[in-house]
Amino acid sequence: MRRRRPYIVLNPVKFATTPCPPTPVANAAPYVTATRNVRRTDTQASSTPLALHPDRFFDPDPSIRRVARELFEETRHLPLICPHGHVDPRVLAENRPFPEPTAVLITPDHYIFRLMYSRGVPMESLGIPTRDGTATARDPREVWTTFAAHYYLFRGTPTGAWLDHELHDLFGVRVKLTADTALHVYDEIAEKLQSPEFLPRALFDRFNIEVLATTDAATDPLDHHQAIRDSDWDGTVVPCFRPDALFRIASPEWADAIDRLGGVHGTSITTFATFLDALAERRRFFASMGATSTDHAVVDPYTERLPALEAEALFARALGRAATAADQRRFEAHMLMEMARMSTDDGLVMQIHPGSLRDHHDAVAARFGPDMGADMPIVTEYTRNLRALLNAYGADPRLTLILYTLDESTYARELAPLAGHYPAVKLGSPWWFHDSIEGLTRFRQQTTETAGIHNTAGFNDDTRAFCSIGARHDLARRVDANFLAGLVARHIVDTSEAREMARALAYEIPKATYKLNGVSRRAEHSGAHIASLEAVR
Repeated sequence: MRRRRPYIVLNPVKFATTPCPPTPVANAAPYVTATRNVRRTDTQASSTPLALHPDRFFDPDPSIRRVARELFEETRHLPLICPHGHVDPRVLAENRPFPEPTAVLITPDHYIFRLMYSRGVPMESLGIPTRDGTATARDPREVWTTFAAHYYLFRGTPTGAWLDHELHDLFGVRVKLTADTALHVYDEIAEKLQSPEFLPRALFDRFNIEVLATTDAATDPLDHHQAIRDSDWDGTVVPCFRPDALFRIASPEWADAIDRLGGVHGTSITTFATFLDALAERRRFFASMGATSTDHAVVDPYTERLPALEAEALFARALGRAATAADQRRFEAHMLMEMARMSTDDGLVMQIHPGSLRDHHDAVAARFGPDMGADMPIVTEYTRNLRALLNAYGADPRLTLILYTLDESTYARELAPLAGHYPAVKLGSPWWFHDSIEGLTRFRQQTTETAGIHNTAGFNDDTRAFCSIGARHDLARRVDANFLAGLVARHIVDTSEAREMARALAYEIPKATYKLNGVSRRAEHSGAHIASLEAVR
């Protein structure tokens, strides 16, 4: 009979804190403050141990679960390929200790404060900075206790699975996070964050990251990337070219973006031709700094080749600050064509992330700025919108085009057929709201029969929450192992084929799709590491 771990009894009085007064939120649920007198919404005892089940996310059917375990063991120790994400390169360039737990787990993660805001927790109470500098919660222990009091909100969500993994496997926490245990857990994490083992580069090594790509504005000087390259650290961090701000010609910020482009290019941008020249030069600079990809966020993936005179006229209207939303739509459509053309010249992989209506909540955007958890998915059409681009470049062997979606209804209807025909097209992993246990499973179920796995781009974590990277890859590898185990159980593939597929999805496909072979300064070490694992098998 297994012995149960002893319970840790914590003094609730010791962990009491002064509540953070909330800012009212319209039609919100009652705000739960983190004090010892709070009405308990967490039904578990405060001292419940935190444990991760070794078979988490696997099918309860023993025939599937057994194979899933075996396949996961094949992939769990493979290096992590992180080909697209939003980690700030400054973190790894400066390699300073994370200041305290909220700065690393809460503030950078809109998955967390979005869900808490939906339940009436003001973002001010979580220390989220405002645009005008007005007061928010300043005491990180207070913020953490508010977070802990609402931790129950994340049950059943991928965020909850990632957080539990981080607390348990990364920080060694062995008690569930609640309002009563909040400051005990905070102090435990805070102490570890000050140790050399928890410096950003040490965590990069601990996660076994082979290469990590950031996402950088086209006008970024990439100083932090240069600092990493100049250091004696052998971690590989590469940029990704993102020119979105330069294509949004109806935006009030466009003129400033063009001025920045002229500044880094060394000449004023006064014509469409000089604009294209500057973009091509910036792409070459990014490639010289290790970039292998570009990224483009659009509402609709509409593509259209404009006549040269019309493109020049649109650009002139933009310079005169007279461009309309309709002008911007056509300009973005033309620029996607230009980006595909340039990719056939310079070899950069092209990613398109469509279907997000940004900053849906005007009040949140006005108070906290863009990308603060209020972006919403919309219906997205690919087949007609991408026809111009795919007819021009879809069969060109020099182009790799990775398509993402927030509209799951397109998986089987459009995306898998497109990827199953056009050699250039690959399907990006489930993104944002669908980067989840069930979301990853639905993606495999609805795309594999038509496109196979080798027309997908493998997994990428797409996160700015650095400490969640290991947890996200662990979950994805478990889900893929479970999906493949189901194919084995139904005799669609055999075990040896499933093993090859599992390894391909976890490591080989993302590395090849994003042209990251030979990029890592640790390639030899990674190869030796994998060879040693195979020798053990």
